[in-house]
Amino acid sequence: MRVGFIGWRGMVGSVLRQRMTAEKDFDGLACAFFSTSNAGGSAPDIGHGPGLLLDANDLDALADQEVLITCQGGDYTEAIFPALRQQGWRGVWIDAASTLRMEDDAVLVLDPVNGDAIRQALVDGKNTFIGANCTVSLMLMGLSGLIRTGQVEWISSMTYQAASGAGARGMRELVQQMRQIGVESAHLLNDPATAALTLDAQVSQTLRGDSLSTDQWGAALAGSALPWIDRLVDDGQTREEWKAMVEANKILGLSTPLPVDGLCVRIGAMRCHAQALTIKLRSHIAMDEVTTLINGAHEWTRVVPNAQADSVTHLTPAAVAGSLNVPVGRLRKMKLGPNFITAFTVGDQLLWGAAEPLRRMLGILREHKG
Repeated sequence: MRVGFIGWRGMVGSVLRQRMTAEKDFDGLACAFFSTSNAGGSAPDIGHGPGLLLDANDLDALADQEVLITCQGGDYTEAIFPALRQQGWRGVWIDAASTLRMEDDAVLVLDPVNGDAIRQALVDGKNTFIGANCTVSLMLMGLSGLIRTGQVEWISSMTYQAASGAGARGMRELVQQMRQIGVESAHLLNDPATAALTLDAQVSQTLRGDSLSTDQWGAALAGSALPWIDRLVDDGQTREEWKAMVEANKILGLSTPLPVDGLCVRIGAMRCHAQALTIKLRSHIAMDEVTTLINGAHEWTRVVPNAQADSVTHLTPAAVAGSLNVPVGRLRKMKLGPNFITAFTVGDQLLWGAAEPLRRMLGILREHKG
């Protein structure tokens, strides 16, 4: 199968290549790598011998591929996808960008949750498969077993999203801010007699001053939190918050929409998004049954006991970074009433929130083609 890769050098593309190499997914594929800026340069070594980069804006070269997988971003998709389709290309387009997610003929891919729908879409001749929003995907990975019962009336999701969700430049700026805070506080840290309030005042001065690079975030992210992600849309929501309901319902294929809403916040974690969830049930479900439903959904989620040691050991970005596991913890009934549950979940958004659904979509396509 001829497969072309675009955007393979960025954060998501790099993780995708890493995962495909680890799982030996490149075996049996005729791979072409495209570049928007370095056509004719050396293609990455995937064990198939040397090769040259092709021009990512060359529609004829792109159309020669049976499958195109792109992590290049929304601007590229907007420019290239319609032009390819208008030219008559009917190959399979697999994309990490949000541009096509809500198109009627696009299928959102998260196969542990909607694998049957993906396979049916291939039978039906669909050929546009898109990775969903990272926090939506991670929420559904954690809660799908409970949601599938039909007993969830609504969900409020308060997110804590890592810097890597905005790309490599955002990660670098976060670390630069951390370094600058350390540099300007070093003389106080080196003196054990320094009062905590003095140290705090120095950090606050750095955060509010002009010595930090804020080109990516527009403000200090290190030592802080930014309660705004993406642009404003309707009813005071940001676009990131809007995605929660529309994309979750499209993945789940529910005939009656499941309300999902909340606030999206950027925090100073490097990798992995976390979410605090308030879940309203239609009727009482015992917590033992809730645990069984979540644990039984698929192999990558498990309930972490609601205890301090378990939570701080297994339910943090540091614990799950680089892992496919999406643990769910802090599960308990709320004082709001017997039908209210709270939960906390965390997952690596560069994996299940971005690269892994694309990798697995290619695997499902290979199975379909036999």
